[in-house]
Amino acid sequence: MLRAARGSRLLGLWILNNCSAKVYRDGHLILCSATGKTKGVVVGHNVARSSTATVAEGTNDSFLKWTLLLIPVATFGLGTWQVQRRKWKLGLIEALAERSCLEPVPLPLDQLDVKKLEYRRVMVRGRFDHSRELYIMPRSQVDPEKEAREAGRLTSSGDTGANVITPFHCTDLGVRILVNRGFVPRRKINPETRSKGQITDEVELVGIVRLTETRKPFTPQNDIEKNVWHYRDLEAMAQIVDTEPILIDADFDSTVAGGPVGGQTRITLRNEHLQYIITWYGLCAATSYMWFQKFIRKIPA
Repeated sequence: MLRAARGSRLLGLWILNNCSAKVYRDGHLILCSATGKTKGVVVGHNVARSSTATVAEGTNDSFLKWTLLLIPVATFGLGTWQVQRRKWKLGLIEALAERSCLEPVPLPLDQLDVKKLEYRRVMVRGRFDHSRELYIMPRSQVDPEKEAREAGRLTSSGDTGANVITPFHCTDLGVRILVNRGFVPRRKINPETRSKGQITDEVELVGIVRLTETRKPFTPQNDIEKNVWHYRDLEAMAQIVDTEPILIDADFDSTVAGGPVGGQTRITLRNEHLQYIITWYGLCAATSYMWFQKFIRKIPA
């Protein structure tokens, strides 16, 4: 009897030393292993390890869930902000268009006052110096009626040419300024081809004040040696022809037979807000859908 009891005890200790057990409850592992030693009672239970891991995993999922939700929320906010920006820009363009139709005022000589009159009509009186013309090109003719007819077309039937910038001596002010006389097609850029339109008499002009222009990223540099200007650099232009850095676009009424076509002012401001709206709202919709699939419907990736 004593020998049998001792044998059973030894068998139990051998099992503790050499065997491990895995116990599952409701599909979850609750006992990874059980070990023992014959010398002293040392039993290791890893029952709590799985529970701790499950809680940590749930915490991480919750943090990830609410962190990723910030993406559609932020893109929705940016899209809404662009809607407001577009509304503001369209209002500004409309205001500038209305400003360009106000009654003309005398041209001031102070540069600060001139800058405040951008897109405002002014009056000057004097004579042109046709010997020192400058050419901004390539340009297409501003023709509102024609542009309305061609709206929506992929291509335009308009010819390209240049805007003729001519020094103008203001006899009433005693200074020289720059005047954009208007558009000429390429075949008429050479002044000898439009001699009838080269006014020599003193004239009174109404024009719209324009400020210097910043070169856009893909716009070529002005070629001063060839007298080809791609954007309005009033300081450089004025230095070349010895005038004040003041430019006005002569209105359409200044047009004479055989000369440049006046009224070449485009009331335009950079307005890319619509594509930003589409981009941000599109990202919001896409990320919202993915978040819903992942965390609400719990579809595995």
